[in-house]
Amino acid sequence: MKASKVAYKPVGLALGAGAGLLAGAIFNEVWKLAGHEDDAPNATDEDRPWREILIAAAIQGAIFALVKAAVQRSGAVAVRRVSGTWPA
Repeated sequence: MKASKVAYKPVGLALGAGAGLLAGAIFNEVWKLAGHEDDAPNATDEDRPWREILIAAAIQGAIFALVKAAVQRSGAVAVRRVSGTWPA
């Protein structure tokens, strides 16, 4: 295994955790704007219709995937700048 790949593992884990927190915060703000409510529905919330729950899940998933990809790509670029090799 390349040294840059090994060195990137803990960085990638930290970036992933940060990306999750950032994505959650972004989703909460988007939901407030789109849903006119402070909190998004949970899958087990029996007072919310299926449609609302599935739309919220789709929006949340899209935001999470976008933020995760952007953060991981930025981390890989930073590792390349520091080490001279791509971490993958």
